Amino acid sequence: MSRIKTALRTPWFWAIVGIAVLLLINSIKNPAYLALSVNPTTGLLTGNVLDILRISAPIIMIALGMTFVIATEGIDLSVGSMMAVGGAVAMQTLSTIDDPTSAGAMFAAIGLAVLLAVILGSINGLLVAVVGLQPFISTLIMMLAARGIARVITDGQNTNATNEPFRQLANGQILGLPTSFVIAIVIVVVVALFMRRTALGLMIESIGINPKASRLAGIRPRPILFFVYILSAALAAVGGLFSVSEVMTVSVSGTGNLMELDAILAVVIGGTSLAGGKFSILGSTIGALLIATLNKTVLFLGIPAAATPAFKALVIIVLVLLQSERIRSLVFGRSKPGTTPTPSGPERPAAGQSSPVQTEVVA
Repeated sequence: MSRIKTALRTPWFWAIVGIAVLLLINSIKNPAYLALSVNPTTGLLTGNVLDILRISAPIIMIALGMTFVIATEGIDLSVGSMMAVGGAVAMQTLSTIDDPTSAGAMFAAIGLAVLLAVILGSINGLLVAVVGLQPFISTLIMMLAARGIARVITDGQNTNATNEPFRQLANGQILGLPTSFVIAIVIVVVVALFMRRTALGLMIESIGINPKASRLAGIRPRPILFFVYILSAALAAVGGLFSVSEVMTVSVSGTGNLMELDAILAVVIGGTSLAGGKFSILGSTIGALLIATLNKTVLFLGIPAAATPAFKALVIIVLVLLQSERIRSLVFGRSKPGTTPTPSGPERPAAGQSSPVQTEVVA
């Protein structure tokens, strides 16, 4: 019973419930929705579940970067434009090299895209950490500037290229799973290990909880703020690479458009508070999977484009309400009147007795 109560209090538990409900709705409409088949032409597995995993890869990337920015009590509105910048650099590089089989061209495109994103992310960090601008304002400026940079790189035109190794980032498979999804999960695991095996994760959380106290404790916030905004921009560029590799075309106005909203929703659904502090990498990843499932469900059910935002908002509102302790108490039952919750800490000593901590200090 205690495990069930603990699960109900876990924010990303309700994200898993939401994914299951959406898949159930799709399966009711089409009983073969979850079925997998082999494409006779390519020999690869195909199916709606694999499509969800593939389209979730860019969302996982931008949600992962947004998690650490929000944990520092900030926000990054430029991740969608960073996706466009990464895609623009990659397509422009590949179209210039014009070698459809060159793996070196692919790595050059990826390296240049991430490098430019790191430079733009460092500008975000400079405006927030050194200049002292509000993250909302500084990243809003970068959102407009980065989209303009993408237009300059491509001369304002949708740019396409041909490179089979780069195309396999989204359309290839590793052990039956989309390559982009596998790479995204590997990046998530590496970043999670780095954050939790070092003190960096704790320092990010401390800055979000109380920046003044963390400064007095010897934590320098400026390098950490620089790092989180650079990481967010770099991961957004990787998400842009995943997006453009699927169709091998970058749309300077469409690639990454409004994706920053999906990233923020995924992070919040995963349990990271917008007020900063503790973050959940697993929760953000599950939240990104929920957003991808929701996007796929909207298309599968044939919901009109005009009603799509309302449908997505309705699903997200229900999930956020289920995460609320007050709403859960109303839905699943309140505690008996006149009772008080049992404290989770150690019991207080009886009158005239000293606590174990006091005894140890006296000793």
